[in-house]
Amino acid sequence: QVHLVESGGGLVQAGGSLRLSCAASGRTFSDYAMGWFRQAPGKEREFVAAINRGSSSPYYVDSVKGRFTISRDNAKNTVYLQMNSLKPEDTAVYYCAARRSLYSTVSRSYDYWGQGTQVTVSS
Repeated sequence: QVHLVESGGGLVQAGGSLRLSCAASGRTFSDYAMGWFRQAPGKEREFVAAINRGSSSPYYVDSVKGRFTISRDNAKNTVYLQMNSLKPEDTAVYYCAARRSLYSTVSRSYDYWGQGTQVTVSS
């Protein structure tokens, strides 16, 4: 079992920045690829970014490339999502997720999920 807890969400003006954190406990964090997803009201959950166990080859959805950066610190059992140049369309609940394999963009392929953190970007 892996327990994930997100933090760092909040209200920010367009163009601003936030850094989300996801702290993991339970199984060996470094055994898991980690992903960030988001869900806006009335929309399906959407892949945002993912990173493999060894921090190699992070992957992003096109809409956040160049603005968001995913990273992980295996010593701290934490994955981060640095979000810059935020836009109102980035408003959503952001979730981190873990899977015991290479990363995936498919939400149902992840084994563990956090409770989510709200990000609201005002125009």
